[in-house]
Amino acid sequence: MDSDISEILRQWEYEPGSIAVRKFTGRDGREKIQLRVDLGILQMNAQGRPDGKKPLGHPSLLEFYLARLQQHREAHGGEDDGFGLTPEDCSKLQAEALQYHHRSICELQLADHAGVTRDTERNLKVFDFVTRYAESSDLAWSLQQFRPQLLMMHTRAVAMPLLQANDFGAAIRQIEDGMEMIRDFYRQHGRTDLLEESNELQSLQEWLMDVEQRRPLSARQRMERQLARALAREDYEKAAELRDKLKKLDVPETPGA
Repeated sequence: MDSDISEILRQWEYEPGSIAVRKFTGRDGREKIQLRVDLGILQMNAQGRPDGKKPLGHPSLLEFYLARLQQHREAHGGEDDGFGLTPEDCSKLQAEALQYHHRSICELQLADHAGVTRDTERNLKVFDFVTRYAESSDLAWSLQQFRPQLLMMHTRAVAMPLLQANDFGAAIRQIEDGMEMIRDFYRQHGRTDLLEESNELQSLQEWLMDVEQRRPLSARQRMERQLARALAREDYEKAAELRDKLKKLDVPETPGA
């Protein structure tokens, strides 16, 4: 086997500041994703655990620890008391979560919104699991500090298909809900001082403003804009006409009319 990948790298130049991603089918028949980085290429499976491994016979380490929790409950009358995650356990779960995070970044670039949703929800589950069972709050924070970024990516993945379906109302609600979850995170951890500095909140706020500007206007909204323009250019005859039309929109139709 020729281990030198210089030719592959030469054909796929690295561009600083950009995210270069591609998807293809590997020799094993499974879909792969590649991410070009400055010193080479990261390759991962598109489904399952990104590195394709089955740690301790489970699809992922998370599922191994969840199975271990279930065994503990069965041995202790359904109670969680006594079950905990050591620093080593948390470190392993964090390393695995990073694999899924890398993949979700690639999926976002590939517009694979279902994939982003799946992997971000999976990692949020890891964060909650570690927060619940880690032996110390410091261990939990090592993961929780990345929650705002995950929430932002998840929000984009959920809202984008709604925009593509022209459901602007539902998309706007999803963006607003995502922003509120990020704010709640900072409030719960007593870090409201970081709200104004949050890149994730700023990114979603800018996106929300863009979506609201592109949202199709209702008949009333169109006439209200036309009225504002007519008043601005002192076209009072047109303004009066538009006011009459707006008043008619407020008058309910007579049954049978």
